Amino acid sequence: QGRLVESGGGSVQTGESLRLSCATPGSDYKASSMTWFRQAPGKEREGVACLYTFDGTTDYAASVKGRFTISRDTAANTLFLQMDRLKPEDTAMYYCATDPGSCGPAWMNSGRYIVWGQGTQVTVSS
Repeated sequence: QGRLVESGGGSVQTGESLRLSCATPGSDYKASSMTWFRQAPGKEREGVACLYTFDGTTDYAASVKGRFTISRDTAANTLFLQMDRLKPEDTAMYYCATDPGSCGPAWMNSGRYIVWGQGTQVTVSS
């Protein structure tokens, strides 16, 4: 199994942007769902966005749709999450995860993912 390495987190003000990266050294995940999750203190881990590497289809949580964009640089084996118009409620530890197969309707189910990164912290202050 490969490993996932997140980076790009930080502390920003409301309305600012961040771009998270998830490197997948040594693995190209040709037909896999690659998903960003987040977990705030005291809350359940929640799915943010999913990308199916085979055809590039994406899906988003309602809370981030229109503000966040998931993408992938195939040559660099890196997944991105562009986060614009950030809000304090976006504050969380962000993780990337991968699972064979398409995102599908159950992409937000964290239990299906078998490979996880270590997380990167995002803090948005008002």
